[in-house]
Amino acid sequence: MAEFTMELNDEQKEVRDWLHGFAADVIRPAASEWDEREETPWPVIQEAAKLGIYSLDFYAQQFFDPTGLGIPMTMEELFWGDAGIALSIVGTGLAAVGVLANGTEEQIGTWVPQMYGDADDVKVAAFCSSEPDAGSDVASMRTRAVYDEAKDEWVLNGTKTWATNGGIANVHVVVAVVDPELGSKGHASFIVPPNTPGLSQGQKFKKHGIRASHTAEVVLEDVRIPGHCLLGGKEKLDERLARARERAKAGGERVKNAAMATFEASRPAVGAMAVGTARAAYEEALEYAKTRSQFGRPIIDNQGVAFQLADMRTSIDAARLLVWRASWMATTGKKFTSAEGSMSKLYASETAKKVTAQAVQILGGNGFTREYPVERMHRDAAIYTIFEGTSEIQRLVIARTLSGLPIR
Repeated sequence: MAEFTMELNDEQKEVRDWLHGFAADVIRPAASEWDEREETPWPVIQEAAKLGIYSLDFYAQQFFDPTGLGIPMTMEELFWGDAGIALSIVGTGLAAVGVLANGTEEQIGTWVPQMYGDADDVKVAAFCSSEPDAGSDVASMRTRAVYDEAKDEWVLNGTKTWATNGGIANVHVVVAVVDPELGSKGHASFIVPPNTPGLSQGQKFKKHGIRASHTAEVVLEDVRIPGHCLLGGKEKLDERLARARERAKAGGERVKNAAMATFEASRPAVGAMAVGTARAAYEEALEYAKTRSQFGRPIIDNQGVAFQLADMRTSIDAARLLVWRASWMATTGKKFTSAEGSMSKLYASETAKKVTAQAVQILGGNGFTREYPVERMHRDAAIYTIFEGTSEIQRLVIARTLSGLPIR
């Protein structure tokens, strides 16, 4: 088991500095343009692919870092560059993880490479779970998958929403209901191959922040996919559903808590994204405070500004430590007995909102204009308390874990 350390090793530092250089030299100069255009920044993704940043191999290396710090370190540096562009770069990873976690070796080898393409022909993938009436309440999902045994095909119908890369993806991973009576345990994941009839893009959302990341509805109308596109296979699904039925009879609450625990492990990565955005805003505010003069002296000479910056930096460092702890625990197999994954995501996302707002305040009127990046960072930060489980859901998970009670 890897020993916990507060110091990154030489290899991690090298990767961090490499990512930071890409974020500073490639992402940041393009951030304002793609935010205004509200389009997927294909040239930046292609550049990331050429350098090896946008690739399965790179993310696999970071995922299997024995300290658990590879992924949060990567997320922090890319999102320090710009949240919208960074999400366009890492968004495919959501779908890839879905296949890696649930798919067979053959499915992984077949579909994950098609999600990324190559440097000359870049592709993206989409993970489709949320629905208009089923965001945090996953048990209310309505998209159905019905098995046509005669043709060995699954037929998917429904509408997904808030899908990163939805509709423009080469490969879509869709979560659908196969047994409505089992709630969230009656769900399964499916691969929808490229150019499958019946899948279309619905509304593309014009968002408050992360505008360079494509977010849209995905409409599924009698989408027929081969039986082998069920992640994990039919036999494994039937066995899992049978176990879920037995457990539901024994105690449905225990089954639901086990499902919630599964989501815990992915939340520190979102916390790391928030840390990156918060850090970027803090650095902009600090530099501005040291160079902006009022009444004959830099504004950082005023306690009202200096103390804000002190609090901002303290909160950012605390958030990073919570993210690192949860990431290390997940990698080393330690259970989240106090919902440490949700703690990290909750604190980091709330920190990002607060720190970016303070940065705007320190820059004053300039901070309210698009001439300075803190305005964009403040808009981007709003998403962290919403996606991958709202702050309210994180508090609910934490409270339930600590109390052992089904708090509602």
